[in-house]
Amino acid sequence: MSDAVAPAVEAPLTESGPGLLSRAVGVLFTPRRTYAAVAARPRVFGALALAVVVIAGGTGLFVSSQVGRDTVLEMQTRQAEAFGRPMTEAQLQNLERVAPYFAAFTAVSQIVVIPIMALVVSGLMYALFTAILGGDGTYKQTLAVVAHAGFVLVAAQFFILPLDYIRESLTSPTSLAVFLPFLEETSFLARFLGAIDLVYLWWFTSLAIGLGVLYKRRTGPIALGLLALYGVIALLIAMVRTALSGA
Repeated sequence: MSDAVAPAVEAPLTESGPGLLSRAVGVLFTPRRTYAAVAARPRVFGALALAVVVIAGGTGLFVSSQVGRDTVLEMQTRQAEAFGRPMTEAQLQNLERVAPYFAAFTAVSQIVVIPIMALVVSGLMYALFTAILGGDGTYKQTLAVVAHAGFVLVAAQFFILPLDYIRESLTSPTSLAVFLPFLEETSFLARFLGAIDLVYLWWFTSLAIGLGVLYKRRTGPIALGLLALYGVIALLIAMVRTALSGA
């Protein structure tokens, strides 16, 4: 992880900059240079649209399969049991009745949630770096960086969804909990590690690079701050799940 201060974000006005697919690949392999181009010419719609299509479409396709529907049913049942509230026969029947609509529910929810989360994260980062740290980036530039960081999550779908299908499970195959399979699933440590995902560690790091380029700050401190925040969120999730389950 480089701690170098990013160079000024400038580009000749006569150039149109890299296309959408070039930017998507660049975020994965040459993030600093790609984020410099994104900050110089902030474009949001294409990046968000591609993320929504791939993530919502891929997840919807998975859930539309019999394996996907069965997996969702099993997950719902196990979650209810984990919280100490096993489903009744009537609840199971109702869940099975709406199972054919799982794919539509999932796709629509992600179509709504992904843009909203991008707007919220961008607002928080913009407020932090401008109002508190005195940066000079615009909200549109910040939103463009956040939207393009989403290509990390897009790329992850291409190996996570096939693994989910093969494993017939919606538990993340990239969480830290997979490295300690001997832990009791309902233990606090398992829940804490299960809330920390390697894909999101990658996403936070990529976002830190983009914000460092945009606001001309060192990547290291930004990444450490974001990862520390992620750790706190994972800790809170584990605490809430443990408290609700009565464990």
